[in-house]
Formats: sequence, C-alpha cells, structure tokens
Amino acid sequence: MHDIKKIDVMEGVMDENDHIAHHVNEYMSHHGILVVNEMGAPGVGKTTTIKNLINHLDIKPYVIEGDIESDIDTQALNSLGIETHQINTYGACHLDAPMIEHMAEHIDFKEPGILFIENIGNLVCPAEFSIGEHIMMLISTVTEGSDKPYKYPLAFEKADIIILNKVDLIPYLDFDEEFFMKGVRALNKDVPVFKVSGKTGEGFKEVARWLTERAGKLERHDHHHAGEHNHHHE
Repeated sequence: MHDIKKIDVMEGVMDENDHIAHHVNEYMSHHGILVVNEMGAPGVGKTTTIKNLINHLDIKPYVIEGDIESDIDTQALNSLGIETHQINTYGACHLDAPMIEHMAEHIDFKEPGILFIENIGNLVCPAEFSIGEHIMMLISTVTEGSDKPYKYPLAFEKADIIILNKVDLIPYLDFDEEFFMKGVRALNKDVPVFKVSGKTGEGFKEVARWLTERAGKLERHDHHHAGEHNHHHE
C-alpha cells in the first residue's frame, strides 16, 4: 500500500511540473526567447560552455544559474556583463518548472534571444523534469570516459544537442569515441554532436550557429518538448 501511495504522489508532482513547464514554454516563445536547458555532470564545463557560446552569438543572451549552494558562476558571468540570475536549490538535485516560472517573472526580457538555464550538476534528476525548455543541451566530456551514454541513458535519449567538451585532451586519454558514439546513436539516432574545447574555443561557433537557427524558427515551434518525458525528435 505504501508503494502505491508513493507512486501516486510522484505522478502528481510530475503532472503539476509539466503543466507549469508548458506555460513557461509558451511565455518564453511569446517573448521570442529560446530556452536552453543545459545539463551535465559536475566539472564538464557548463559555465565555460555558456561563456564560449555567448562570444559567438549575435542575439541577446540571458542566463539562469542553478546551484545547490553558492553563486560563484553567477558572479563570474555578471562580471563579464552577461545578465545572469541565480537559483539555489539548497539540497534539491535538479531545477523544476515552478522555480523557472518564478524567476522568469523577475527577468525583463527586453529583446528576443536565448535563455541558457544551467541545471544542477547531475545526469539523473535533471533529465526527468522539464523546465519549459525548447532545447535540452547535454554537455559530456572526454575526461568522463566513453561509457556515459550506457550509464545515463535518459539524459542522452532526451538531448536535442550533445556537446562533447575537452577534446583537446584526447591525446592524453583512453577515450573511445567510436564506443561513445555507438551508445549515443542507440539512444538518439539524429541528435547533433559537436566536439568542442572550452580551453581553446574550438567548435563553439558551430554550436552558436545551430542555436541561433533554432531561435529563428521559434515562431513555428510546436512546443512538443514541454511536458514530455519521451519526446520524439523532429
């Protein structure tokens, strides 16, 4: 009996989250803001990726930084003149749609652009909760090893774009790119995979171009990501 009650409560939480995520998605679309939910384990270079992408963007960037504690990344981004807002979860392992809805109400979206939401460093919980994003962007690294798609399938399955970071370190590692890509393709046949280096800046121009194109198509977007847990790719 206890198990049944627990499942019902969890389903209620997910349903409410998805309902709010759908509203967030529509609100952002209306303002011409492409919402990017950035996921990845701790230390993969999520903030570094945002910095590098913004260098190549011609449209306005907005950032929400999600952290369990601290605002180190927010301070760093604000010091570069990037409009950044902080959410601390104080223990929760992921951001959820109500948190984003609340924060969005306090951001003045003066012009269309891209909202990067850096989720909590984790490959499990963040993959389960939609936050109103148009794009799920997964950061992986060669330093993590090539087995990550096999160990964390949901994150790779749901990604709309995968960024493989720290490729400048490949000569020093036993990273099996063929094995990595085989795992990715088994889960997500058509997802684009971009190889980048946060240290040298290699590859980010192409990612920025891809995101800008998606932002340009926003008006025609059918909101099929918000509130779905097993969406199909276009």
